[in-house]
Amino acid sequence: MSTVELTAANFDETVSANDFVLIDFWAGWCGPCRQFAPVYEKVSEAHDDIVFASVDTENEQQLAAAFDVRSIPTLAIIRDKTVIYAQPGALPEKSLEELIQKAREVDLTELKKQA
Repeated sequence: MSTVELTAANFDETVSANDFVLIDFWAGWCGPCRQFAPVYEKVSEAHDDIVFASVDTENEQQLAAAFDVRSIPTLAIIRDKTVIYAQPGALPEKSLEELIQKAREVDLTELKKQA
């Protein structure tokens, strides 16, 4: 699946319509972001059940602020309308795959009880 552009206009619809959304916050001037983009795109092709989204922080400053993005690239994971992960840093392919696997294993029922 190719990466979709996430904006303030389509954010609610995207998150509501999908159980698993992975978001890459990036900017065109960011070297690590440009290096991470091909890894993110490649991994997206192996996971048809996940929406891989990208947010251009220059164009979507409100959305980046809502996630408290202070450093880019930042990855966020939303499962069942719940943010379960948000941290800065570009990951190598293997680490991104491991992160996705860990996100799949999160017990959302237990997580929501703790909230």
